[in-house]
Amino acid sequence: MTGTLYLCATPIGNLEDISMRVLRVLQEVDLIAAEDTRTSGNLLRHFEIHTPLTSYHKFNEEAKGDELVEKLIAGTNIALISDAGTPAISDPGEILVRKCLENGVPVTSLPGANACITALTISGQSTRRFCFEGFLPADNKEKKAVLAELKDETRTIVLYEAPHRLKKTLRLLEETLGGDRSITLCREITKKFETADKTTIAEALASLEEKDARGEYVLVIAGKSREEKARETAASFSDLSPAEHVAMYEAKGESRKDAMKLAAKDRGVSKRDIYQALLEAEE
Repeated sequence: MTGTLYLCATPIGNLEDISMRVLRVLQEVDLIAAEDTRTSGNLLRHFEIHTPLTSYHKFNEEAKGDELVEKLIAGTNIALISDAGTPAISDPGEILVRKCLENGVPVTSLPGANACITALTISGQSTRRFCFEGFLPADNKEKKAVLAELKDETRTIVLYEAPHRLKKTLRLLEETLGGDRSITLCREITKKFETADKTTIAEALASLEEKDARGEYVLVIAGKSREEKARETAASFSDLSPAEHVAMYEAKGESRKDAMKLAAKDRGVSKRDIYQALLEAEE
């Protein structure tokens, strides 16, 4: 009988955040695959769990993943844990899950601590719609591409960042999103000195000039408002007259009626306004 892979969320700071279900599964499985056996060893000793440990991290994901899948197929039940939080979310796990599914191995996830959701809920930013980017790419070209995509993002943006890179990341965000964009810097989530400072990107940078960043950060950033996006769109067409704007869409194959409707939407005015402008242009 094929074994099951259990993705077990572990505390991100406060040990009390581990679930009873995770504790039970960690005791019952045959093997625990851990991102760092030393870090996880401390956690397991605290809860008096003596299940055998093996390492599974970003540097051995492919080869070790194949090895773990073979064990699962043979009937071994395995729990996957990372140093903190939910496996496969900014931590190893995605590749192993894919390999399991490709080989018909059952996978289940045991929910628990997650820095993204925890920070979002205490940020004071909009929680209805959000996008999670995790850590920005290390490659500068890829990083610029991601930031370019975020420039017009209307959903709340959640990023992870290490303290030694925080200032550099905030400067890049200021260049891309603007210094007046609202941001909440969440630090040391679930720990004794947890903080959530709601400010602007420019003010956050200014405050860091006076002190060093310490602890792991989650950045929760307001998305671009639809009103701001509409103003920018309208401004981008300010060099065109209404007649030229309509003609631009007609040149793309739109009917006169649809071209007027599209031009009106771009400029943030009514179709009647466009029609009147066209009449005046013909006089």
